[in-house]
Amino acid sequence: MWWFQQGLCALPASLVVWSSATFIFAYITAVLLRHVDPLVPYISDTGTVAPERCVFGLMLNISSFLGVATVYVRYKQVQGLTDPEDSGLHSLNAFGLALGSISSFGMCIVANFQKTEIVSMHMVGAVVTFGVGALYILAQTLLSYRMQPHVHGKDVFWARLTVGLWTSLSMLSMLVSSSIMYSSLPGVDVPRKLHWTPGEPGYTAHLISTISEWSLAFSFISFFLTYIRDFQKINLRTEALLLSNTLYDATHYNVSVRVHRRETSPLLAGSI
Repeated sequence: MWWFQQGLCALPASLVVWSSATFIFAYITAVLLRHVDPLVPYISDTGTVAPERCVFGLMLNISSFLGVATVYVRYKQVQGLTDPEDSGLHSLNAFGLALGSISSFGMCIVANFQKTEIVSMHMVGAVVTFGVGALYILAQTLLSYRMQPHVHGKDVFWARLTVGLWTSLSMLSMLVSSSIMYSSLPGVDVPRKLHWTPGEPGYTAHLISTISEWSLAFSFISFFLTYIRDFQKINLRTEALLLSNTLYDATHYNVSVRVHRRETSPLLAGSI
């Protein structure tokens, strides 16, 4: 059996590969069509102009779906591996599920509201994706700390803590450099500025900001690589329970029957 056929590890692996391909494909297309400069544009700039924005939006929506599925499976795994009486850990686990789902929804906002069209909604989506996403990483890192050494070793905790620090530093760098860039360009419509000339006001801050954004995006994606080994040890199943042997609404047709059916599904509730 291949490694990606073990358990549900194909789910986080698909999320990482698909999201990375989304950014790279949009970048290559935008550069080849000369819609952006080749030297590290904003990720959002590579998905602003047609036709790349159409593919960028479609692929990022799929990434959002994969993200929700991944955080849900992680939630079910932690729920099954921890003591039911540990209410604090289970509350943190549920909080992580909410954060991960909200962050994934933020990707849909980013995908469908381009920066040059509705900048306010696009920025809201970016804050929800990466801001709430950073909190999700923090919650999962705390869970990993609480679950060692009985459930997994310390190496998993340190790996997630390292990625979390990488995310935090990238976010801080982007916020500071973006503030400097905007203050250096009063009266300029920065969100719609897709081409930059070396040496112009704000160029250095812009370059630092774009590098930080790419670093932030890949640090966020890289966090899900730490799930691959864990997901090899989980598989979810759903059980269909039929309450009647007909689909009529009349009471004389309503015969209560309990029929159990099992089917393998990575996105539906089940057991470990």
